[in-house]
Amino acid sequence: MKHSLSVRSRRSPAFMRLARFSSETATLSASLTASLRAVSSRRALIGALIAGVATVAMPPVFAQNDDTPPALDAAGASAVKAPVTPSSQVGKLTLDQQVKWLRAAQQSGAMEKLDDTQLVALFQSLDPLALPRYIKEGPNGYPSYEFVMSRSERIHGQWPDKPDHMLVRIAHDPLRIYAKWLPDGAHAGQEIIYDESRRTDEMYGHLGGIMNVMPLWTSLNGALARAQSNHQVRDLGTEYIANQYLSEGKKYIEAGVPRSTQVEVKTIDGVRVVAFTFETPNGQPQFYAKKETLGLDLRHPYFRTVESYNNDGKIFEKIVFESITPKTFDDSTFDPKNKAYKF
Repeated sequence: MKHSLSVRSRRSPAFMRLARFSSETATLSASLTASLRAVSSRRALIGALIAGVATVAMPPVFAQNDDTPPALDAAGASAVKAPVTPSSQVGKLTLDQQVKWLRAAQQSGAMEKLDDTQLVALFQSLDPLALPRYIKEGPNGYPSYEFVMSRSERIHGQWPDKPDHMLVRIAHDPLRIYAKWLPDGAHAGQEIIYDESRRTDEMYGHLGGIMNVMPLWTSLNGALARAQSNHQVRDLGTEYIANQYLSEGKKYIEAGVPRSTQVEVKTIDGVRVVAFTFETPNGQPQFYAKKETLGLDLRHPYFRTVESYNNDGKIFEKIVFESITPKTFDDSTFDPKNKAYKF
């Protein structure tokens, strides 16, 4: 039996190599000590000690990129070095190292250079906690940014003939949002503004078309808002999707139910993503969706696409962020009196 083995029989070749290494380290340490006695300056002594420790330290099994990736909106993001460890070996790293590898690969552009097979193999090999950690540590968006999105939702059981096509400008602290429905999508011409520093529970907008002469304040949860979406205007943006993904993950753990995962690479409306499909036997209402597919951006730690399915297997929501651009806005961006708007 395993526990009855003697100490001598458990000494593997790796153990013997470690013993030899320890002996060599002791010899080198003694040599270092002798050298240090010859150093008169305290500063030189400290420098020599540091150099000696670096010399005797055991090298890691996998070389890591120690560069700290800059913030998401920093101009130097493209200067991040690609990680040294090949994607086929990332699954052998520790959880912390896996998250760090993903961050460096994303920021350096190395991740998007992987082919479909390599991407699938990479994410299938990771620790189950690596993707949640990667998303949680983010950043999942910018302090202020503009995005163009396509969005379809099943409202009162009806799937729309065509999706909403929207231009959205968003800034945080305080949360302020401007959204415009573009001409080639549903609800064309509609505009809304939300500014939590003015009214936390209401938005200002008009319905577009001939109704654009009648802008009004309306509740975030009112009948008018719910007629077009199951979400509040505050849910617009990449941060909401990331937070929902993390929240759902906690519910899976708390309920003790399996979270099956399918990994594939997809191009959805021109956006190439690593798509993760999660499904639970319980479904709604315990969970947001019976099945959900989230598409991970290859250059940023956020999801670019969402497809959600109900207990009957019918899709009830589809979101695609076509473009996401960091921008700085002034107060006029969220002012209904802006002459570029049609309030």
